[in-house]
Amino acid sequence: MNRRKFINRTTMATTAMVGFPTIVPAHVLGKDAPSNKINIGQIGCGRIARGHDIHDTIRYDQARYIAVCDLDSKRAADAKVLVDSFYKEKTGKEKYTNTKVYGDYREMLLNKDIDAVVISTPDHWHSQPAMEAALAGKDIYLQKPTSLTVREGQQLRDAVQKKNVILQVGTQQRAMPQFRVAAELVRNGRIGKIHTVKIGLPGDPAGPEAPAMPIPSNLNFDMWLGSTPEVDYTEIGVHPQNDYSRPGWLRSRNYGAGMITGWGQHHYDSAAWGMDTELTGPISVEALAEFPKSGLWNVHGDFFVKHEYANGITVYTSGGYTNGIKYIGEDGWIFVSRGSYTASASDPVDKEKSSKALNASDPKILESVIGENEIHLEKIDDQHGNWLDCIKTRKQPISPIEKGHKACTVCLISDIAMQFDRKLDWNPDTEMFVNDDEANALLRREQRKPYGTDNVKA
Repeated sequence: MNRRKFINRTTMATTAMVGFPTIVPAHVLGKDAPSNKINIGQIGCGRIARGHDIHDTIRYDQARYIAVCDLDSKRAADAKVLVDSFYKEKTGKEKYTNTKVYGDYREMLLNKDIDAVVISTPDHWHSQPAMEAALAGKDIYLQKPTSLTVREGQQLRDAVQKKNVILQVGTQQRAMPQFRVAAELVRNGRIGKIHTVKIGLPGDPAGPEAPAMPIPSNLNFDMWLGSTPEVDYTEIGVHPQNDYSRPGWLRSRNYGAGMITGWGQHHYDSAAWGMDTELTGPISVEALAEFPKSGLWNVHGDFFVKHEYANGITVYTSGGYTNGIKYIGEDGWIFVSRGSYTASASDPVDKEKSSKALNASDPKILESVIGENEIHLEKIDDQHGNWLDCIKTRKQPISPIEKGHKACTVCLISDIAMQFDRKLDWNPDTEMFVNDDEANALLRREQRKPYGTDNVKA
């Protein structure tokens, strides 16, 4: 090659390199390399998002929040300040991030820079955005309950499995060591064959009459209602406009089923861990419940639910029991609860009654060591951290969609049983009531178009 040709080729190559970004090996930038970050969008910026989900995700170096979304523009703006302030304090850089704000999560899902989303919306807005996130190829952290109806849960499960995305359900009791220890002791026979489980779960109070109010200009109320019936706006039926205290929608049947789903999925998921029934369900359910005669809030109050399982275990759930789970076997019992832990300041926990995180009929049961060849359940330090790790490894998280859907289904069929004065037989494989069209009709709800899982296009 002569000198002129060599110079020409070298010049062309150099010019071409200038036109493209330089590729910097990840080891040069270390853990802060962009390729090491999981870019996250937050869907729903209310009480649970601010006090739990954002806080417990953003603290991991591998996570990088780049977007927030809420139908209430005030809450979306507050979330942007929260995220930007965190990164400013962490990095010392004023311009480290400029979190993008969305008023419609569907626009957020079009952002190809976003790898994963955290969904902390009201219960009636869980399954649809999770389905659409899965279909967009985003990994998902989804607050419980998994779905508003059994049918929604099935649709979400199908979408997640179809797209093979990582979905973690926010049943964070799996990250609390006492729940794992209790389940391991039970699974390894330390109280003999278990025959009964008693779950303590409170009900909700009735609410006041609530007149219609003007819709705040900062709230997209029509979309907030989503697939649920069109109703007049009233502040205590949605969320507070001036703070992040417990929202009123939690106590409306339009948007959920009350504590049987709100906290029930936590306890039924944990109980299934100990009973080894995570991928199945009860074979019957019967319930009694009191419902308000008037007022805006209309979910169940005092209640009692009984489930029978094919393995011979009977589960009783009531507000009359101490909040937590009591496994009863032939040789003793083990009780487990959250202790003094709360996910947010307004959790309905009687701390005096729930202060005992782990107890047993004989203290020696709790001192028992699980042998090398016995059953060892998965151990994690944090639900959000486990999700982020699984996004990297593509392994299933500790609370995948299959287990989350089954636990939520137990809650939902309990709510259905509260509507009937009879025992309902349930097939956990087909996920239908046996020879009961009236009960099966409640496995889904009519959805207000254009919203709802029935209207999601694959």
